[in-house]
Amino acid sequence: MLPRGESVVESPWHSFAEAQQTFDSIIPYKTTVEDLRKLKLDPLKNPNITLLNYSDVLRRFIPSPATNMQDLDAGVQDCINAKSACKGYEVDQKTVTRRRYGNFWADFLNFKRKVNIVGWRFNGVILIKDDLVVYKLTGGQPVIHELEESKNPLGPLQGIGESKLLSP
Repeated sequence: MLPRGESVVESPWHSFAEAQQTFDSIIPYKTTVEDLRKLKLDPLKNPNITLLNYSDVLRRFIPSPATNMQDLDAGVQDCINAKSACKGYEVDQKTVTRRRYGNFWADFLNFKRKVNIVGWRFNGVILIKDDLVVYKLTGGQPVIHELEESKNPLGPLQGIGESKLLSP
């Protein structure tokens, strides 16, 4: 009887492992943009892929003038040197479920609320030069598991009487 919530980003993958497996099949300097489409990494069909232009790539990989370009991966260097022929995809996929549990009346009357949060989050970056992948990077959280608990000794009266600052 307690409320539940779910945050699912539309994705061709049902788990972190599936997303990682897809990225593991990408081979820099061999995989093409057409190959990416076959792997369901098409920003026109997958709504959670952000297109990165040359400026976005520069900001991401050279955040300050102190960053030495020679320290970057060869694929990143190739992409940056290609200027406008360089683009990228940023993939951000997640599934998070929030399920409240515990005593219904304590939760309903706002005395004690417990929430179990489970899911996964996957992040990946692909750099492309002239329709050829030159770099890939993955990260994220394979397993998300959090427990939240809040206690309000006054229950439903806890928020009554709280003042809010008014701006002049």
